[in-house]
Amino acid sequence: MKKLINAIDDVVKEQLEGMAVAHPDLIKVHFEPNFVYRADAPVSGKVAVISGGGSGHEPMHGGFVGMGMLDAACPGEVFTSPTPDQMYEAAKMVDGGAGVLYLVKNYTGDVLNFETAAELAFAEGVKVQSILIDDDTAVKDSLYTAGRRGVGTTVLVEKIVGGAAEAKYPLDKLSDLARKANMYGRSIGIALTSCTVPAAGKPTFDLGPNEFEFGIGIHGEPGRERFDMKTADEITEMMAAAIIDDGPYTRTVREWDNDSGEWVEKKLTDDPLKSGDEVIAFVNSMGGTPVSELYAIYRKLAEICKGKGLKIVRNLIGPYITSLDMAGCSITLMKTDAEILKFWDAPVKTPGLRWGV
Repeated sequence: MKKLINAIDDVVKEQLEGMAVAHPDLIKVHFEPNFVYRADAPVSGKVAVISGGGSGHEPMHGGFVGMGMLDAACPGEVFTSPTPDQMYEAAKMVDGGAGVLYLVKNYTGDVLNFETAAELAFAEGVKVQSILIDDDTAVKDSLYTAGRRGVGTTVLVEKIVGGAAEAKYPLDKLSDLARKANMYGRSIGIALTSCTVPAAGKPTFDLGPNEFEFGIGIHGEPGRERFDMKTADEITEMMAAAIIDDGPYTRTVREWDNDSGEWVEKKLTDDPLKSGDEVIAFVNSMGGTPVSELYAIYRKLAEICKGKGLKIVRNLIGPYITSLDMAGCSITLMKTDAEILKFWDAPVKTPGLRWGV
C-alpha cells in the first residue's frame, strides 16, 4: 500500500485539519466529536441541513458544507458510520431555530445512528426530520443495507435541498422536497479496480486484469456481476439500461413525527423514468478514474438518453462521491421539475461545489 498518509490512526483527523486550514472562510472543524460546519453557522431562521457517513468518499460530505448546501457534515472513520454524538453535537452547533433535517444514506449504521441523534435533538426541543437516500439500482439488499444503498443521488439531493433551505423553506416543506428528489434519482456504479482502506492495507476485493465489477457499492461492496472488460460505450449501455429500464421500487421508510415524538413508517413507491422526462445527468469518478474518461461515458450516455426520449437539462461530471482510490465510475439520472431545477441552479459556495457566486 502506497498512500500519502502519516499514521493510520491519524488519517481522518489530519485530513479534517487540512480542510480547516484550506477553507477558513467557508468552514470550521470541530474535534471530539468530529464534524465540519459552516463558518457562519448558525443561520437564524433557516433549517439546518446535516449529512454524513464514513470518510473516504470526499468531497462528499465535508466538501459540501457551505452556503447553498450543507450546514454540517459528520465524518466517521474510513468507510465507518459516524456516531450519534457527532450528529447530535453538530445539530446543536448549527440549529438556527427552524429545525434540523438529516439526509441519511441507506447504510444500517448510518440509519441507526442518525435516528438516535434525531431523538436526542428532539429531546432538547429541536424540530427534526430524517430523510433516507436509497437510489442504487444494483441491489435490493447488500452487506451494509436493508434495501437499496444510498449513492450518487446523495450529492444531488444535498445541493437541491441546500438551495431550498437557503430560501428559508420550512422543515416540513424541505423534507417533502428531499423525499421527492430521492425518489426521482436512480444510480449504478462499476469498478475497474478495488480500493484500499488504509487500516486494511490491501485491496478490498480482487479483480483480474481483464475484469470489471458491475453494480459495486461505494465501500467496495461486491457488485451485481463480474464481466470481462468491455469498451466504454458497452459499459455505458449496461449502466444506462440498469437505470432507465428499472421498474417501480417500493420501500418502507421511518420518519420522525414532531407532533407525537415517535417514528412512523411510510411506504413509498417511485415512478420509472419514461420518454419525455427531463433529467439531471451525473457522471461520477469513484476516485481513480480521470475526468477525461468520464466525458467519454457522458458522450454515450447523452446519446442513449436522447434515443430513449429523455432530455438532459443539467449535468455534473467529476469526482464528487468517491471510494478512495477505486478506478471506476457511477451514473445517476434524476428526473426534474421546476422546483428541483430552481434549487439546482441556486448559488452554492462550498469547498467541493460552487457556482452562481
